[in-house]
Formats: sequence, C-alpha cells, structure tokens
Amino acid sequence: MMDVLQGLAYGIVSFAVLVVVGIVIISKLGDSTAACATDYTYNATAQQCQNVTGGDGTDPSNTAWTTGGYLSTQLGSSGLAGWIPAVIAVAIGALFLSYFMGRKR
Repeated sequence: MMDVLQGLAYGIVSFAVLVVVGIVIISKLGDSTAACATDYTYNATAQQCQNVTGGDGTDPSNTAWTTGGYLSTQLGSSGLAGWIPAVIAVAIGALFLSYFMGRKR
C-alpha cells in the first residue's frame, strides 16, 4: 500500500510542478507580447501599461496578453490546480477502501 501512496505522491508533485511551470511560462509569454498605447510602457512587475508621466496604469488590450492572463487564471488556484486537494482525498480514500475490502477476502 505504501508503494501505491508513494506513486500517488510522485504523481501529485509532478502535476503541481507542471502547473507552476505552466503558469510561469504563460505569464512571461503574456508579458512579452503586451502591447501598450502611445506614451505608455509595460511594467512587468505591475503587469500594466503605465503612463510615462506617472499616471494611472491600464491593462494591455491585445489578444495575446488577454489570453495569457486567462490561461494563467485557469491553471491557478481557481482553476485546474484547485482540484488537487479533491483528487488527493478521493485517491487516498479509494486506496484505504480497497485495502480493507481486500483484507476481508
């Protein structure tokens, strides 16, 4: 049973690493494709187009930046990565149930 739990743990850690790497790559790709209006420059830290004179920032409106932000959100805690605790609970519950059901036989 510990071998199965160890395999499950490796799978979950691998999945979490892939999600984090995916979020970083997609957000950096979105940052590199951001297009700002005239007199605005893109600030990667704030992820906004900021006025050169120090005014308020606005979001870039190009499709690549918008899609990158959307995909990062879908991979983050409100999206795919949010299912990890539920998958862990169901998998461990199924392992324990199968262990105890197998002992009766």
